[in-house]
Amino acid sequence: MAKASTIVVKMESTAGTGYFYVAKKNPRTQTEKMEMRKYDPVARKHVTFKENKIK
Repeated sequence: MAKASTIVVKMESTAGTGYFYVAKKNPRTQTEKMEMRKYDPVARKHVTFKENKIK
């Protein structure tokens, strides 16, 4: 059986609150690090979330 082509990445808040989302990514088509604006409930506003590895 073949391996799955998607990997799970941790999207961590740049506001420094420690809040994170978990997202899936296809590393074959998206070679650069993901970055998206989402809501941070700790900071209570929309901030940029950047990709990190899950430890």
